[in-house]
Amino acid sequence: MSKQIHEHGIVAVVRLDDLSTAVDVARALIAGGVTAIEYTFTNPRAGEAIASVREAVGSSGAIGAGTVLDSETARIAILAGAEYIVTPTFKQAAVELCNRYGIPTVVGAFTSTEMLTAWEAGADYIKVHPASLGGPKYFKDVLAPLPFLRLIPSGGVTPENAADFINAGAVAVAMGGNLVDGKTVAEKDWAKITERAKGLSASVKAAISAKAGS
Repeated sequence: MSKQIHEHGIVAVVRLDDLSTAVDVARALIAGGVTAIEYTFTNPRAGEAIASVREAVGSSGAIGAGTVLDSETARIAILAGAEYIVTPTFKQAAVELCNRYGIPTVVGAFTSTEMLTAWEAGADYIKVHPASLGGPKYFKDVLAPLPFLRLIPSGGVTPENAADFINAGAVAVAMGGNLVDGKTVAEKDWAKITERAKGLSASVKAAISAKAGS
């Protein structure tokens, strides 16, 4: 999962009421260069989707579970095959369970105190949500005294500002409805999702390369 994050810089957040096409969504995203894909437990069938997608895409994607609120859900997700766990807030028991089984975590936080608390508890990445409140400048300001944090903005990331978050110090961006939305999925327009993924991937990769060369 870490390789997918650092090389590609994107986590696709799939939050849908109907997950019957979860495999098709994953294949469309992977075809566009977005290989880290998170299925959220706002849908109770997320575990089934994760298992199906893992079997279908194999090592070509890193499939995770999102909106994990407690250690019980984390365990369900891990047993379903989740390769990483994303929480909206810091839950120490969930982080401890994931660390026990060697499963990376992306832990939700917003203030510097919340971020550092999650990091010290063993979080691998910090999901800053909603990123729209502070924008890219907030990331730069937070990382000035805490440069070791690995931040991923979520909530408010768009194709237009994704590169700005990378330039401000984020290691990756998380994008939901701007990448995978219910209308496009209902229409089964997989080509549109692939094209969105390609455009986002190109923008983010360029920002990562520019930052590495500076």
